[in-house]
Amino acid sequence: MSNVFDVLKERGFIAQVTHEEEVRELLGREAVTFYIGFDPTADSLHVGHFIQIMAMAHMQRAGHRPIALIGGGTAMVGDPSGRTDMREMMSAETIARNAEAFKRQFSRFLDFSEGKAIMVNNADWLLNLNYIKFLREIGVHFSVNRMLTAECFKARLERGLSFLEFNYMLMQSYDFLELYRRYGCRLQMGGDDQWSNILAGVDLIRRVEGEQVYGITFTLLTTSDGQKMGKTRAGAIWLDPHKTSPYDFYQYWRNIADADVKKCLALLTFLPMDEVERLASLPGEKINEAKKVLAYEVTKNVHGEEEAKKAQMAAEALFGSGGDLDAVPTTEITLEEYRQNANVIDLLYKVGFIPSKGEGRRLIAQGGLYINGERVDSIERQLTEQDLQDGSLLVRKGKKTYHRIVVK
Repeated sequence: MSNVFDVLKERGFIAQVTHEEEVRELLGREAVTFYIGFDPTADSLHVGHFIQIMAMAHMQRAGHRPIALIGGGTAMVGDPSGRTDMREMMSAETIARNAEAFKRQFSRFLDFSEGKAIMVNNADWLLNLNYIKFLREIGVHFSVNRMLTAECFKARLERGLSFLEFNYMLMQSYDFLELYRRYGCRLQMGGDDQWSNILAGVDLIRRVEGEQVYGITFTLLTTSDGQKMGKTRAGAIWLDPHKTSPYDFYQYWRNIADADVKKCLALLTFLPMDEVERLASLPGEKINEAKKVLAYEVTKNVHGEEEAKKAQMAAEALFGSGGDLDAVPTTEITLEEYRQNANVIDLLYKVGFIPSKGEGRRLIAQGGLYINGERVDSIERQLTEQDLQDGSLLVRKGKKTYHRIVVK
């Protein structure tokens, strides 16, 4: 089997490594316990997390042991990395609820059977720390001068950096130390915005334990023009099907820019690299075939094969020939509800197709709203039972966002 370091490098995961030759040799020589931390700042993982989950899956397939660290403790402080302002403070109850949601999602991507992977929450050791003892044992090893040169802090110094957030680097470094002591963890991985924090953890273990450990950061999931991937007008693309439907998830990847196809195929699917190269090099309009493969494979990885097939069939029903319209995102309402919300804006707001009635008025003014293929020209448009086709309406905004309203 090829060295997983080479696999990750070829696929474009690796941004920075603390000791490249040593890390490569270590991963090729023995099974290594490694970790990635995820602060539960929302009730679902999103596509920005997915690149790290894919890296963990590659590592596990190669025989290494992942630790999925849920940051129930660090989330109470907030990571300043990549932020221009302080994160909103969350209650302990919200963090605990989000952490449970993360646990359920991780189990879909990694094998947590005996000895294969570990899931832990840093609240277990951070929340009951004695502050004076922590400062004397851990804080003594950190130079404030050196910390202030770290990228995660430099960008914040002009706008203001709270002492609360300044502690984040110490807490993440302590996580690495705890995982080293408890599980023999020798490698921390994370997004490239975590480089300063990872270096601090490597240095702490060297100072406290006299042992060499390592760090790797991954490329952040960005578009070809440098924008963060995984955002739409409606918000983030979540891995929870209740927050982003499998169909909308599929359509996001189906509609990415041509220039981003190769990167996404390499990072977010398990397709062999020769197949990635072949698909990414398809000329002209044929690149759309590569996007269909990408959308199907990523949706399959996140939501399972059955949901991927449904999303694919829905897209074919709407944009191609054949397919199953039942897989299109659908809301069922009663005939009474339909009659009570006869105004098109009222109805679309009720079923959640538009976030506000103002957005509905804007859509109509710009000519971007369609009912059963016909443009809606007036905000006063009233819907009747004659508008129903086989008991339903097919609504579209823009070119590619569809929703079906079934009237029972």
